[in-house]
Amino acid sequence: MPVSTTQATLNQSVLEQKKQTVGVRIGDFSTPEEPVNMVQLRNVTKIYTNGQATLSDVNLEVKKGEFLFVTGASGSGKSTLLKMLYGEELPTHGEVTVDECNVANMQGDRLSFLRRRIGIVFQDYKLIQQRTVAENVTVVLEAAGYTRKEIQRRLEPTLKLVGLQAKANCFPEQLSGGEQQRVGIARAIVSTPPLILADEPTGNLDPDNAWQIIQIFRKLNTFGATVIITTHSEQLVRRCNHRVVQVKNGKLVPQSIN
Repeated sequence: MPVSTTQATLNQSVLEQKKQTVGVRIGDFSTPEEPVNMVQLRNVTKIYTNGQATLSDVNLEVKKGEFLFVTGASGSGKSTLLKMLYGEELPTHGEVTVDECNVANMQGDRLSFLRRRIGIVFQDYKLIQQRTVAENVTVVLEAAGYTRKEIQRRLEPTLKLVGLQAKANCFPEQLSGGEQQRVGIARAIVSTPPLILADEPTGNLDPDNAWQIIQIFRKLNTFGATVIITTHSEQLVRRCNHRVVQVKNGKLVPQSIN
């Protein structure tokens, strides 16, 4: 079966970055000398200024290429966990490592570079209302200094993957909620990051649209991306055969999908 343009782009991007950091040969997708984990939390505690401890002595390992659901009640700390992975929140105690980088020790250009390797999808879409679908998707590439030719090369297969080729010139207000979320996903993945974080990406969607969104993430995972999704939807989790952990009373508790 031929490899899709999007899959080839993702694989090549990951390989190029691996070559720069660990010296692997182009053509190798996984080598024995690579670290196994994409994400690792060691004894992580998060206490806010009001004294509330959202997470307490949490440990977590997410392997490269894994798909993980993080469940839990509203306010349990799911979003805080994701924010610590891209440096918006810092742990009060403990260590958060993403792709061998201690996030707490990174700032400025180093943190910006790490964030370029992470695709982030938000529940409330965070689209620029005055820009078209295509412009919303490519804004991250423009900010990262990609050439116009490379931006155009990436745009079409990304829109095709999320089913929005015909909506490229539409504005967010002309789209349904499900379509707006797919724009958010396209924006997160157009740079082919090896790690994708999605915070309640189906929270505002009906069951059919929610399932379509999850299917996109699952396809990205088959391309090699590590995917971490927070959700409160037990129905979606049961439909997928992926690892699940629950945030409960500040702890991470492994969950059965049965």
